[in-house]
Amino acid sequence: MAEIVLPLKENRAWKWVVSVVGIMSTLVIYGVLQEKIMRVPYGEDREFFKYSLFLVFCNRITTSAVSAGALLASKKTLFPVAPIYKYCAVSISNILTTTCQYEALKYVSFPVQTLAKCGKMIPVMVWGTLIMQKRYGGRDYLLAVLVMLGGALFILYPASSDMSPYNSRRESTVWGVSLMIGYLGFDGFTSTFQDKLFKGYDMDIHNQIFYTAFCSCVLSLFGLVLQGHLLLAIDFVYRHQDCFFDVALLSTVATASQFFISYTIRNFGALTFATIMTTRQLVSIMLSCVWFAHPLSWKQSIGAAIVFGTLYTRSFLRSKPPKPVPSNHTHGGDANTLNAND
Repeated sequence: MAEIVLPLKENRAWKWVVSVVGIMSTLVIYGVLQEKIMRVPYGEDREFFKYSLFLVFCNRITTSAVSAGALLASKKTLFPVAPIYKYCAVSISNILTTTCQYEALKYVSFPVQTLAKCGKMIPVMVWGTLIMQKRYGGRDYLLAVLVMLGGALFILYPASSDMSPYNSRRESTVWGVSLMIGYLGFDGFTSTFQDKLFKGYDMDIHNQIFYTAFCSCVLSLFGLVLQGHLLLAIDFVYRHQDCFFDVALLSTVATASQFFISYTIRNFGALTFATIMTTRQLVSIMLSCVWFAHPLSWKQSIGAAIVFGTLYTRSFLRSKPPKPVPSNHTHGGDANTLNAND
């Protein structure tokens, strides 16, 4: 029996390494590129790229093509495993998540946006309760409130010289925060509903990615045509070749990250994925502050310390072995931990 358990533990450890390295590397690059595309002007006339839905379209068309190729190469079925409307639900939520993320960068800095993402544990807990009927303990809600307070400090007290290139008034911060709230809500639904799909169906990762990305591709294209932004975006990247290469690389790492994200959610669950993101977000904030010269106020530094201190405390508490639970306890042993999937 011991000989069987050891390989299983090693296999799970390797899966964890793949998840951490894959998400860290792709999303750090992704974060730098999205800030560059949305906040740094292109060309001698210093034009800003304003077509965030076009980025969603490019990302998703690349992802759907790669996932279709992976399905064909592995000789797995291209037929949907779940009803199409369930793929579409994830797709619509994912489009809204990504659009809010890109649009928010017009009004708040990348460090502000990234720290706000640390609050994704809050909507994941809400959606987990509503969709998966999970239960969380008082400690989980206390940690979530601390993260929210630290994030509020970071967002509401920026350094005076770190202003939006689109709007320097305080209204820009309010609109940026509103977009980030939308991002957190939609992102929490996306990861939780993905978790539900994997648990409810015998679903291959590539199958789920293909149908979700394909639906996102069609819907984002439809949105671009309705807005009249498709030809304008194509003209922009045609006139600015460096923007074209940035968008192409962004789509590549975004596609790779989708596979690592789905891989992680399937093997470890939605909230484990949120935990892995914590260190990546800290690295991204530090890199952005250095690369794009974002000053941090002392209040922001306190807010960041509260957020990351809380998140790492949560990880330490979760690493302790759980206490035995009586057999008549509803839902069993992990009901009171933040990540009920582990």
